[in-house]
Amino acid sequence: MARWEPPDWRDDGAYAAVLAGGRPALAWELLRRDPEYRAFAASTNPGGDVSARWGLHFRG
Repeated sequence: MARWEPPDWRDDGAYAAVLAGGRPALAWELLRRDPEYRAFAASTNPGGDVSARWGLHFRG
């Protein structure tokens, strides 16, 4: 079985969805890789202001 490796950052096809999604997709891609954000998102009671801490704004 072949070992998994991350996509080649030089391959446009590997990041086509991010490129097509513009700034929001790029922001999400960076945020979801942040270990602190992952721990925050996984907690059952994160507390605090999400927009102040992570710069996230949700449409109401």
